Amino acid sequence: MPPRTGFPGGWRPKLRSWRMTDQLPPAAAVAAATAFDSLALSPALLQGVAALGYTVMTPVQARALPAILEGRDLIAQAPTGSGKTAAFGLGLLQRLDPAAIRTQALVLCPTRELADQVGNQLRKLAFAIANLKVSVLCGGMPLGPQLASLEHAPHVVVGTPGRLQELLRKKALKLDGVRTLVFDEADRMLDMGFEEPMREIVAKTPKTRQSLLFSATFPDAIRDLARAAMREPLEVTVEGEATAPQIEQYFYEVEPTRKTPLLAALLLEYRPESCVVFCNMRKDTEEVVGSLSHYGFTALALHGDMEQRDRDEVLVRFANRSCNVLVASDVAARGLDVEDLGAVVNYDLPTDPDVYVHRIGRTGRAGRGGVALSLCGPRETGRAQQIEQNQGAPLHWRRAEPLSGKAKNAPAAPMATLRIDAGKTDKLRPGDILGALTGDAGLKAEAVGKINVYATRSYVAVATGQAGAALARLREGKIKGRKFRVSRI
Repeated sequence: MPPRTGFPGGWRPKLRSWRMTDQLPPAAAVAAATAFDSLALSPALLQGVAALGYTVMTPVQARALPAILEGRDLIAQAPTGSGKTAAFGLGLLQRLDPAAIRTQALVLCPTRELADQVGNQLRKLAFAIANLKVSVLCGGMPLGPQLASLEHAPHVVVGTPGRLQELLRKKALKLDGVRTLVFDEADRMLDMGFEEPMREIVAKTPKTRQSLLFSATFPDAIRDLARAAMREPLEVTVEGEATAPQIEQYFYEVEPTRKTPLLAALLLEYRPESCVVFCNMRKDTEEVVGSLSHYGFTALALHGDMEQRDRDEVLVRFANRSCNVLVASDVAARGLDVEDLGAVVNYDLPTDPDVYVHRIGRTGRAGRGGVALSLCGPRETGRAQQIEQNQGAPLHWRRAEPLSGKAKNAPAAPMATLRIDAGKTDKLRPGDILGALTGDAGLKAEAVGKINVYATRSYVAVATGQAGAALARLREGKIKGRKFRVSRI
């Protein structure tokens, strides 16, 4: 058999396709085969599955995991929220030898946020595997601590291509022991210009590795990548999960100059606790945030021109409910992991109908209900028709009056965020912050929300009505016996 090669050139095997729409076994057989305990997983991994409350596999897991556990290369098209992380995570963890101190699995992700999410999921799945080390290595973070973490090789590395390429060139990261290579959201990595780093990383891994490629969309570039970097991969396509009935989809005709007033009116009508508004242009995100703030909404922008620290603070505030509307570009929102996202709004319709599917798949996850609202200007009717054709069903059009004047009773963010200029390097832990707030600051535990501790700073969400008092008391008092600078953002 010809050897594997790096991409984009090299041997191009025939792809074998297994689609969700193909003939499937009888329902009873499918039900029996989709239980996690029907898989040949180690007892430790079954403990991780049970601890996360998983019992029955999602369609992508049921179709991908048997092949992955057999050692097959695989490419899978699956929308956001379909369970793909657990699919490749269980596969790569099953192949690990915890006693061998070398990097045995590598997961490439387009953004730091997605890499953090994947790393956390892998740790949860592997909690019963003793002495397993998972390292997340991404750009936008200090290089020194990452170099130090590689002095004792992690079993699993999750990272972004640019930073992994840098670590390879410094000879700090060794990939000659990799058994499993995963491309997560491969389409976005190519969109973001990571082809050259990906090529270099692939070349440093053994030709005997197993390769798994997951993507929400499946353009020709992904097929080229799969053919060049993989050997006889099985192709799994899970179609339509992101357009399942639990997502209510509504489209609204609107003149371009009336989009923001209509957006405000819809937010007042549906009143989602958290909402992501997608714009096609980066500059539009800031303009929409300015307009929504004028109407009285707590909105923040997220786009690719932002510094990493600013991105972190926006994502922290949105995840901890200090901000209830996030206005984002597609690339900037990759890896966004927010539970119970109430609504997604397409301020602009995307040019690619697959991107529409990916956007709305962020709501209605894990069986919960969700709403997807799309604003359609006269020049976007062609895009709406493409989405309709892609879905194979008529779009549901509604009418709504754009808001005139100030918004009345705009939903207020339930939490406020306090920033503490101290973090892991100061040996600060979430419990220390919680203790200070519920002790000297006098807050009840239910008034304290999410706590995020980074290397040199920490963030804590506090009920909006008590944030002022909590800030004053933390400034007057101490955390873990020491005084730190505390501010509200």
